[in-house]
Amino acid sequence: MKKVFTLIAVTGLLSFGTVNIATAQPSDSVAVAADSVALDSLAQVEAAEAAAKAKADEEAALAKAEAESKPVELAQEDPDISQTIKKYFIDGGPMFMSFVLIALILGLALCIERIIYLNLATTNTKKLLESIEAALASGGVEEAKEVCRNTRGPVASIFYQGLERSNEGVEMVEKSIIAYGGVQMGLLEKGLSWIGLFIALAPMLGFMGTVIGMIDTFNVIETKGEAEPAELAGGIKVALLTTVSGLIVAMILQVFYNYIVSKIDGLVNQMEDASISMVDILLKHEMTNK
Repeated sequence: MKKVFTLIAVTGLLSFGTVNIATAQPSDSVAVAADSVALDSLAQVEAAEAAAKAKADEEAALAKAEAESKPVELAQEDPDISQTIKKYFIDGGPMFMSFVLIALILGLALCIERIIYLNLATTNTKKLLESIEAALASGGVEEAKEVCRNTRGPVASIFYQGLERSNEGVEMVEKSIIAYGGVQMGLLEKGLSWIGLFIALAPMLGFMGTVIGMIDTFNVIETKGEAEPAELAGGIKVALLTTVSGLIVAMILQVFYNYIVSKIDGLVNQMEDASISMVDILLKHEMTNK
């Protein structure tokens, strides 16, 4: 009987252990599965964050590239002045536009030369008269002539010629001043006729291009009988561009011409007033010598 009970007890213990092992294995599998699910969720979160970051970086790069490309597009849409002038020059026909350009260059060269000459010819007549009067009082005519030689401008040249004839009387001084004043006036007006020529010539060249452009247009109509607007636009465009170019050149040169004329008028008035004052100084000097 003891053997039977012992066998039953051992069998029960073995059965209980097997049950425990069988019940323990499912709980461990659940734990492992839970861990794997957690790892998968964490990986998905990290992948989503990486994708969002990559998308944000891509959007920032696209925005930067678009911002950098905008100035280039604007520059291409809005060409500078030199390119526009070059385009109009070619569209207007290089043959006629070249003549208008030559008129502009030569006219501007003459205007600049005259402006420089007239600015150098401007003299402070009041200061010059005071220096001549002081020289006449201290050293006589020779010292006054030296003052005129060291002073540039037409007024000093006129005074020098008047002092050269001071020993021949006041009348000869006046005649000498008037005669040499005419010479200086001619020097001041030198080149004005050429500037006036280019002012008149520039629009005439433009009108000639206009006429020839219209002739070409009517030749197309005559040849084909009926012409498309695009075929006629070329001749009309040449006509308009040459006219506009000639008028612009004439207006630019006219502005410089008027400035030069006004500058010459001011110098001539200055010469006349200074000449009268010079004669008065010589009379005063002769009276003090008596």
